[in-house]
Amino acid sequence: MLKYHMTAFVAGFVLDLLFGDPYWLPHPIRFIGRWIGWLDRALLGDVAGRGEHDGNAGSGGAGEPRDARREVRRGVLLVLLVTIPVTLIACGIWMLGYYLHPIAGIVLESIMTYQLLALKCLRVESVRVYDRLKEKDLPGARKTVSMIVGRDTAQLTEEGVAKAAVETVAENASDGVIAPMLYLALFGPAGGFFYKAVNTMDSMVGYKNERYLFFGRAAAKLDDAVNYLPARISALLMILAAALPGREFDGEGAWRIFKRDRYQHASPNSAQTESVCAGALGVRLAGNASYFGKIVEKPYIGDETRAVEAEDILRANRLLYRTAFLGEGICAVVMALVLLVG
Repeated sequence: MLKYHMTAFVAGFVLDLLFGDPYWLPHPIRFIGRWIGWLDRALLGDVAGRGEHDGNAGSGGAGEPRDARREVRRGVLLVLLVTIPVTLIACGIWMLGYYLHPIAGIVLESIMTYQLLALKCLRVESVRVYDRLKEKDLPGARKTVSMIVGRDTAQLTEEGVAKAAVETVAENASDGVIAPMLYLALFGPAGGFFYKAVNTMDSMVGYKNERYLFFGRAAAKLDDAVNYLPARISALLMILAAALPGREFDGEGAWRIFKRDRYQHASPNSAQTESVCAGALGVRLAGNASYFGKIVEKPYIGDETRAVEAEDILRANRLLYRTAFLGEGICAVVMALVLLVG
């Protein structure tokens, strides 16, 4: 079984490199998102309010205008009603494939693996921002970057747009690539879909605001937990990637800024890879940002040795690809060693 799993694991990674996420292809994460949205409305009702997303909705915020305990309980129910069905369905499809035939199992698992990785998608979406900046189309760049970030973008400068795109690539190195890769390697598609269900819930209800402060707490806390080790593994892989031969990245700077700034974020995980990227590029990321018309004060990450420029989007993607190939290679080698020893 492990040799089939290893084959599908590598094949899924290659499929993502080649095809990414075509817009015309139905994606299971969209269906998960719709299910979460329906449960949100059914369990919480019509409660207004959106606000800052920080990946940790359980830490402070406004007062308790409603029944906080009731909303927390319903938030726990949301987590159960999302993670259990998604994991069971993914496991059932995965096992059914191998029950029918090993080749059917490999094909199905390869496709499921491919659907959970976002390496090429991150590059494609962020490079679109780069293209608009190089064309001197600032309004277009603002609109394009608004598709991949949660902050307000209408007033961003060229540097602000470039910085937002770099930050997205850096943060999603873990959430979009290495973390699902690790869950897939260890637990197959069932683990991968469990992780993405939790991550999608956090992105939809993990907000510190009037609506989600209590209801989103369970999802946000669970997301913190499932990302705790993957975020740190991702950061270490990115440091190693920055230290590979070549003068494009500063490996020593990546390690130094990681040690200093890896907790400069409300979430315990988000600044792990962002700090590495800032150090590797020699730029300063993060800082104050506007969310839903409100300025949110955030600490800076990295040193402002130079301004962030459009080319940093491409550099961040090259660092991301190095990191992803290292992660995939290490996982595949470990699987191969287990096969040899077994």
